[in-house]
Amino acid sequence: MDQLGSILEFLENSSILVTGATGFLAKIFIEKILRVQPDVKKLYLLLRAADDNSAMLRFNTEVIAKDLFRVLKEKHGGNLSCLLSEKVRAVAGDITSENLGVKDPDLLQEMWKQVDVVLHLAATTKFDERYDVALAINTLGARHVLNFSKKCDKLKVFVHVSTAYVSGEKEGLILETPYKLGETLNGTSELDIDAEKKLVDETLKQLSAKNYSEDSIKSAMKDLGIQRARKYGWPNTYVFSKAMGEMLLGHLKQNIPLVIIRPTIVTSTFKDPFPGWVEGVRTIDSLAVGYGKGKITCFLGNPQSIIDVIPADMVVNAIIVAMVAHANQPNEDIIYHIGSSVSSPVEFTWLQDYAFRYFTNHPYIDKHGKPVIVGKVTVLSTMESFQRYMTIHYILPLKGLEILNTTCCQYFQRLYLDLSRKVKLVMRLIDLYGPYLFFNG
Repeated sequence: MDQLGSILEFLENSSILVTGATGFLAKIFIEKILRVQPDVKKLYLLLRAADDNSAMLRFNTEVIAKDLFRVLKEKHGGNLSCLLSEKVRAVAGDITSENLGVKDPDLLQEMWKQVDVVLHLAATTKFDERYDVALAINTLGARHVLNFSKKCDKLKVFVHVSTAYVSGEKEGLILETPYKLGETLNGTSELDIDAEKKLVDETLKQLSAKNYSEDSIKSAMKDLGIQRARKYGWPNTYVFSKAMGEMLLGHLKQNIPLVIIRPTIVTSTFKDPFPGWVEGVRTIDSLAVGYGKGKITCFLGNPQSIIDVIPADMVVNAIIVAMVAHANQPNEDIIYHIGSSVSSPVEFTWLQDYAFRYFTNHPYIDKHGKPVIVGKVTVLSTMESFQRYMTIHYILPLKGLEILNTTCCQYFQRLYLDLSRKVKLVMRLIDLYGPYLFFNG
């Protein structure tokens, strides 16, 4: 009880800057703070918008309007708007710019004088994001937020949310160790972040000079990100760019109290403010949706592996506790992995059984109003068995269709292109998610 009291007391006296305020975890954090400690001093919520009025509109439509806030609305009723106007300041900005893109000089001075806590949640989480975009947001954006934090006179702690998968697996463990600047996962030649930025700029310049279309540039930037990530041992652009962001923070933090939170696969809420809230189809959810719709009949993965999932409200609770525990404690390398694989492991086969039982009792209704009947999924436990399965069931029939299409003067062109696109998409997804399907950390 004393610990809870100290947390509520800390929050009561805090002005908190939250980046990426319309994101999944940010919404849950904002709701939690306003519900458990409505006497918080101030929440400065940074989001992309043309001006502060547009920022407030985005906050109202993309944050407060969500069902997540129904408990808060029931608690405060008609007084909620007064609470929000007093405690929340929606700030138009962009972490890819100096001073976070905040244009109003008076607001900048106010934030630098008032902000005690910075919670950096803004990120792009696409595994195959354009390299220029991922570098700007996940890597250099972290540096911009740190530089802003250094100007905050009363700063007590900077909390940066990363991902557990920036770390490599060592003897079955993912260690809570910081990255040194230039360190790589595979021990290859030293990584130079400035050189990566220069490579991106030069590549974009070359593509533009050759009059590449916007789609071609986008594709080239995606491929470049994956290529650079794998050169240094990371499986995708997302975790690579997040790792580089951690490197910059560790190298440049000086006496800033820095805490890095690394969650595993974040899922819907467990309890707070109510069970099961999730926004959109996230990571592992896409597999459940695809299975429920009857689109997934086989899956690639190790049946004995542990799927490390963690409910979003538990991640937010960990963020708040870490924030309080490490306030005013500079010069420490504080990293927390937030996951379930040690204390409450979920086996891959359990998820299959849960999905089968759920969709058998609560079938998905298709567009024709008919229930989709699901069956047991064929699990392919090696990449070799997956390649054989794809070759027999899809690639060889597609090759036959290509020959038939040519013989029939492109009569089956639309069908061929559609199937070809789907096969390429599956192979691309396996390429991106493959490293995690056999992950044993």
